[in-house]
Amino acid sequence: MAKRLIPSLNRVLVEKIIPPSKTSIGILLPEKTSKLNSGKVVAVGPGTRDSNGNLIAVSVKEGDTVLLPEYGGTQINLSDKEYHLYRDEDILGTLHD
Repeated sequence: MAKRLIPSLNRVLVEKIIPPSKTSIGILLPEKTSKLNSGKVVAVGPGTRDSNGNLIAVSVKEGDTVLLPEYGGTQINLSDKEYHLYRDEDILGTLHD
């Protein structure tokens, strides 16, 4: 049975996107040119409450592709996969095609 983590408060569970190290025809790509610190949102918490008790929802949703800070987050291993847990305010933005 696979475990599913539901983040608490304003936390976001992200699976980092690993860029390919070579092209489809086998040309090796330099590490620096293909590196963009991004990930796919797997799960989000319900949000936090302000001083009046109003819910402040998380700004991203499951399935979003997000830009991540170079450092930070908490590494979590579930079902032989590596994920990272970030606070909503640590996520730099969402990426769109």
